[in-house]
Amino acid sequence: MNRPVGIEAMNVFGGMAYLDVRELCDHRGLDMPRFENLLMQEKTVALPYEDPVTFAVNAAKPVVDSLTAEERGRIEMVVTCTESGIDFGKSLSTYLHRYLDLPSNCRLFEIKQACYSGSAGLQMAVNFVLSQTSPGGKALVVTTDISRFALADANAVQEWAYSEPSSGAGAVAMLVSDTPHILQVDPGAYGNHAFEVMDTCRPGPDTEAGDADLSLMAYLDCCAGAYDDYARRVDGADFRQTFSQLCFHTPFGGMVKGAHRHLMRKLYKAKPAEIAEDFETRLGPSLAYGKRVGNTAGGSVFVALAGTIDTVDLTEPQRIGLFSYGSGCCSEFFSGVVGPEGAERLKSMGISKALDERYRLSIAEYEKLLSGDAVVRFGTKDAKLDHDIIPGAWPAAGKGDRLVLDAVAGYHRNYIWV
Repeated sequence: MNRPVGIEAMNVFGGMAYLDVRELCDHRGLDMPRFENLLMQEKTVALPYEDPVTFAVNAAKPVVDSLTAEERGRIEMVVTCTESGIDFGKSLSTYLHRYLDLPSNCRLFEIKQACYSGSAGLQMAVNFVLSQTSPGGKALVVTTDISRFALADANAVQEWAYSEPSSGAGAVAMLVSDTPHILQVDPGAYGNHAFEVMDTCRPGPDTEAGDADLSLMAYLDCCAGAYDDYARRVDGADFRQTFSQLCFHTPFGGMVKGAHRHLMRKLYKAKPAEIAEDFETRLGPSLAYGKRVGNTAGGSVFVALAGTIDTVDLTEPQRIGLFSYGSGCCSEFFSGVVGPEGAERLKSMGISKALDERYRLSIAEYEKLLSGDAVVRFGTKDAKLDHDIIPGAWPAAGKGDRLVLDAVAGYHRNYIWV
């Protein structure tokens, strides 16, 4: 009998401010049929005093605070998963360890593999628990990524105009243990597909570039290849019958729709009406939060998982199939079971309420952030943050603890709770 393992607790943090995506597309004069294909409503915009550390800590704090002192003491590994790192050597996990006040006997490190990083972190944590090298030990896995565009990028990146509306920010914290209340992972039930491709990349600390068409083709190839490998490993696996729900890496909803259509045609020669109905039933719920925060990169598939759990009727346990893709590229299809207990526990995090309480940026405020010099970029030696740059976005008294960046002194980032 397999030992239970998976996600014990989970939270999504979608930042403190957002922008209406339709307003942005109207303002940029973008083609509306292409906008409709995004299946987006809002995008999280990282404020200057928000960075990958603040997103990660603010996602993880409610999870850690819900633990007893004894349970907190069993967190023995902290893994940050990001393509938005702020240092070539020092891991973001060191900041999490400090501001979450975790035990000193922790293994701290960071994983990078584009948007696949979160799944890599989860699988590493799952195998740490299954290994029983420290029975009862827990791992905290946190995905955290932000996109910061600048108006000057429009001249450098051809597809900037259509990637801007979908590029968001967010973090997902997952406590992994042998008491998987949220998602019980199916051990050994996974499939991988990988090859080298230059579809999207971050060639500079604050630069994103790529080939949108090549990225789409790589995503489709990986979705089919990873599922084929899953089916090879798992006897009796059937894409239509095995999984009650599906959660895919979601750069934008239209790409998920295309990958699902590709699989349904490849595996079953399914007709358009059947494909559309299956998408709405098994993938539609997964877009609940993604369409409100944008592409969260390493955390995207887990934002989809949270949206599914908070949206579907989970009166009975259901198996979920998850597909994770990271440019460059590596991908994985894996599965697990969620149930009523997980739904109740995740609901207590109040993810939807927190998204509702974000500050709505005007276009003028958004462009002020794009063109200003207030962003503390990779490699900044000294800086003092302007917390009043968007007065209405600053957390109101009594809203709860939020970690924000206050200053950088000698490359060391200093944060404060507000």
